Amino acid sequence: MSPAKPRVVFVCSQCGYESPRWLGKCPGCGAWNTLTEQVEAKQPGPAPSRHWASSVAMPLVDVSIVSSPRVSTGMAELDRVLGGGVVPGSLVLIGGDPGIGKSTLLLQAGTALAAGGQRVLYVTGEESAPQVRGQAERLGPVPGNLWLLAETNLEAILSQIEALHPQFVVIDSVQTMFSPDLPAAPGSVGQLRECAGRLLVVAKSTGPAVFLVGHVTKGGEIAGPKVLEHIVDTVLYFEGERHYSYRILRAYKNRFGSTNEIGIFEMTGEGLREVANPSEVFLSGRRAGATGTAVAASMEGTRPLLVEVQALVAPAGLGVPRRVSTGLNYNRVAPIIAVLEKRVGMSLASQDVYVKVAGGVYLDEPAVDLAVAVAIASSYRERPVDPGVVCLGEVGLGGEVRAVSRLEARLAEAARLAFEAVVMPEANYHRLSATPQIALRPVASVEEAIRAALTGT
Repeated sequence: MSPAKPRVVFVCSQCGYESPRWLGKCPGCGAWNTLTEQVEAKQPGPAPSRHWASSVAMPLVDVSIVSSPRVSTGMAELDRVLGGGVVPGSLVLIGGDPGIGKSTLLLQAGTALAAGGQRVLYVTGEESAPQVRGQAERLGPVPGNLWLLAETNLEAILSQIEALHPQFVVIDSVQTMFSPDLPAAPGSVGQLRECAGRLLVVAKSTGPAVFLVGHVTKGGEIAGPKVLEHIVDTVLYFEGERHYSYRILRAYKNRFGSTNEIGIFEMTGEGLREVANPSEVFLSGRRAGATGTAVAASMEGTRPLLVEVQALVAPAGLGVPRRVSTGLNYNRVAPIIAVLEKRVGMSLASQDVYVKVAGGVYLDEPAVDLAVAVAIASSYRERPVDPGVVCLGEVGLGGEVRAVSRLEARLAEAARLAFEAVVMPEANYHRLSATPQIALRPVASVEEAIRAALTGT
C-alpha cells in the first residue's frame, strides 16, 4: 500500500485562513496576495499530558481551587502588567515592532530572575550566542544561573529543557523555531501551531513559565495572531514611537490578571529603565503660557496618568480643512470638533485642526474628551489654559460633560503633582464621598468647561 500523499493547502499569512486552492484575496481577512502554499504531512500530535488528564466529570462546586503562586521578575512594571508576577507553568506571548526592545526586556527580566536564584534558559533563534552575551554585558553583571541556547530546532530545545529543568524559559522568537516533523517552513501557520502547542504542553506538565517573542505584521498584529493568541495564557504588546525613548507594555489577554494595566519604561544605553512616576515625566516639557495645551487625567488600569494634550487650529490653506490626531483615536477627535462648532459656536469648518498627545502616549479613554475640547478652544481663541488646571470628563454629542469613573484616584494624582484645580463633570461632583485636597470646578457643558479652564474668560 502506497503511503498517503501529503496534503497541500494555501494558508493566509495574516489570519491563518486555509484554502484547498490558491486565491488572490483571502476570504478570512480580505488581504490580497497573502495565501502561500504549504505541504502538510499528517503527523501524530503530542501525547496528552497527565496534567490535563481527567476522564470523570464532577460538579463544579467539588473542584478544588489551586492557588497560583507568583514569582517576581525583579521589574515592578512588568510584574504590574502580568498581574503581580509570573505564574509558574504559564505561557506568555510578547509582541512588538522590530527594535522596540522585546529582547532587551526579557533579557533583563531573565537576568533579574537568575540573580534571585531561579534557573533561566534563554533560547535565541535570531542572534548568535556572542551577540546575546554582549548585550547582556551592557545590561549589567551576568548571573551564573542564566543559561543560553542558540537553537531553532524544537526537539533540541525540548531536550535541553528536560535536562536543565529551568523555572523560566524565553523563546526569542517563536517564528524562527521549527519542528522537524513538519515539512513547512519556520514561521508558517503549521509550524507556529505545532511549536506553541508543544511548548504549552511542557509548561503545563513540568511547570516552567515560558515567554514567547512574536513578530508583528504590517498591521501591528502578531504574525499568525489567532493561532498564537488562543493558545497562550497571556498576550503582551510592547509599544512605543521609534523617535521617543519611552515604551509602554500592555496586556491584551491575561488569564491570571487584569488586561487594563500598563507598564512604562524608558530605553537607555544601559537597557530599559522603569518609570515609576510617569505623570511627572510626561508633563516635564510643558511651556508656561502656551495656547492650545491642556492637561488630561487618564486611567490606565489602576494607575492615574496625567498627560499633556496639544492642539493647533490654523486656517486651511487649500480650502479643504485637515483633521489630524496623534496619540488619540481620530473617531473620538472628529465628534469633539463637531460639538465645538455646533454647540459652542466655533467656526472650524475652514480651519485645520491638529491634535496630539505629548510624549508618544496613546490614549483611548472617554475621560480625555474634555481636555481635547479645551485644548482646541484654547488654540482657536488664542487664550492659554490656566496652568494649574486639569481637565477630565466625557463630551457628549449634545455638548454635555458626562461623568467618569475612578474620580478619586485622578483627583489624588492631580493634587500630588501640585495642580490647583480640576475642571470636572457636575454629575461626579455630587457623588464625592470625601473632600479632595484640590479645588473643584464642576461643569455641565463644554461651553462652561471652556470658561472655567481658559484664562481671561
